[in-house]
Amino acid sequence: MRLAWLMLNLVVWTALLCSVGLIVALIDWKGRIIAKIARLWSIIVLWAAQVKYSVKGLENLAKGSQYFFVGNHESAFDIPLAFAGIPYQLVSISKKELKWIPFLGWAMQAAGHIFVDRKQHSKAVNALEEARESLVKNPRSVLLFPEGTRSLDGKIHAFKKGGLVLAIKTDIPVVPIALCGTSRVAVKGSWKLNSTTIQLRIGEPIPTTSMTFDDRNEFIARVRSEILSMKQEWVNENSAA
Repeated sequence: MRLAWLMLNLVVWTALLCSVGLIVALIDWKGRIIAKIARLWSIIVLWAAQVKYSVKGLENLAKGSQYFFVGNHESAFDIPLAFAGIPYQLVSISKKELKWIPFLGWAMQAAGHIFVDRKQHSKAVNALEEARESLVKNPRSVLLFPEGTRSLDGKIHAFKKGGLVLAIKTDIPVVPIALCGTSRVAVKGSWKLNSTTIQLRIGEPIPTTSMTFDDRNEFIARVRSEILSMKQEWVNENSAA
């Protein structure tokens, strides 16, 4: 019953809000209003799933700044949690297959999301270079899941380099984020939804202005380590409770 209620709301609100977003895009080429619509959509999705959420660490962020928010990925609910919890003009780095999904993909294009062909390295590189130019021309924050796909065992796996290299090239600070408890809501491949509380933890921004391409491996290891630490803190706190 909960899943049916979620799917009904997902279809209705996605079509409605994406349609509004496409109309708004005619006068809002920077995508600021569409970003607010995306946040509203995410809040509705979490509400429809009967999932409570909290955010910890917003005080680490400077109002009006531009960031790369980099986090772990263990559930489909990571995306609505991130968009609901991060009050910035936020776009994602997504696989190109999402680009032409009716309503959703169209709205993502209008909002300035970044699409990458993961199967062809040369096209992925070109897409990231275009993204660099776009982020300079129209500043906005980026959501990145560098594992590339959802983790099936809850562990944080190795990070792919492309998105974080883009952060270095654009001199945009990287903010490690830990998405906690989302795998308890819905397990990949399962039709069951569980009632639980999830949390978004936001770390301190890491400047990239002094970094070069040669620093990428050490940088990626640092970001991953900080996400692991925040996730473990959440696990420890919930185990104690």
